[in-house]
Formats: sequence, structure tokens, C-alpha cells
Amino acid sequence: MPKPPTELPDHQVTPNPMLEKRTRRQFSTEYKLRILAEADACQHGELGQLLRREKLYNSQLTTWRKELAESGVEKLHKTAPGPTPSKTPEQKRIEALGRENARLQQRLSTAEDCLSLQKKALSMLDRLNNGSEP
Repeated sequence: MPKPPTELPDHQVTPNPMLEKRTRRQFSTEYKLRILAEADACQHGELGQLLRREKLYNSQLTTWRKELAESGVEKLHKTAPGPTPSKTPEQKRIEALGRENARLQQRLSTAEDCLSLQKKALSMLDRLNNGSEP
């Protein structure tokens, strides 16, 4: 027999699921430039304090500096999350089709070998039957 549903006490808070959803932080170009300028102005040992205060990682600064050096401010504007894919979707599809083709070729080869073996066995049986008849 299932338990009856329990009522929540009046003093218990029901969390709002929309407030609990985490989202990826997005930094504006101005913010990135300001933080890079502050990081460049830091003396020895002050960079860690800046990173903790802004809740950033050193790798983010490195990435922002690299983007700024390679393509200027335009590259800082939009940063795609995650690593860039090494292959395009078409290249991935071509590789998948190549693997499937190789697998099917192997199955075809196995089936042809089985047929060849069956033909030889039938031929041997025919010879045995023809040789034993008077």
C-alpha cells in the first residue's frame, strides 16, 4: 500500500527551478579589455588576487591575450565555447561512411567464402555419389 502524500510545512521553502539553473558566463569585450589591462598592470604576486576577485582562471586570461594578439578586438567580441572541432561535419560523415563500407566489404568477403565452401562441399558429395553408383 503506497504512502499518502505528505504536505509541506508552511515554513519550508520550495526552490524556484529557474533560479537554480546555471548558465555559462559571458564576458563583454569591454570587460575583457579592462581585466587584461589590470592584469598587465599587476605587480609580482598580485595577479592571483585579481583572478580570485573576478572569479576567473589564468587560462581565460591566456586565451583572451591570444585572441587579442591574433585578431584584435573583433575576436574578443565573440568566443565560442569549447574547443574548435578538428573536422567538419562532412568530413566526419565521410569517415563514418568509409568505416561502414569497410565493414560491409568484410561481410561480403565472408559471405563469398561461405558460398565457395558450400560449392566445394556439394561438388565433393556429387563425386562421392556418382562414384558409388554401379
